[in-house]
Amino acid sequence: MVNGDNKTIKVYYNSACPICNAGIKHQKSRVPGHQIDWNDVHTQSGVHNEVSPNLELVRKKLHVMDRKGNIKVGIEAFEVIWRNSPNEHWKAKIVSFPVIKQISIFFYNVFAEALYRWNRWKRHW
Repeated sequence: MVNGDNKTIKVYYNSACPICNAGIKHQKSRVPGHQIDWNDVHTQSGVHNEVSPNLELVRKKLHVMDRKGNIKVGIEAFEVIWRNSPNEHWKAKIVSFPVIKQISIFFYNVFAEALYRWNRWKRHW
């Protein structure tokens, strides 16, 4: 990695969640080369500490460390990924509009909580 804005984007996700894992596999196929460093908090012990000491929090919501080292969570994490994915810049632009962003954050949080509870109920970890 290089200092400044040339750092690699780091994504932190939970492959133990089948829905999350499928989404990340799809997203990986859309990003060419090594523009993003994909970190699986389920299989890479301790990697979650790069963004939070709370493993359950990182399991619950997608986390991204952007090129400047800022931690983004949930919709804002997706926004970073989409800005760096060919043919998906439009998604980042749409979700960046204030009203749409607030609505998206609300629905993402509701979905993430339900998905987290479902995964715990199914004993995926």
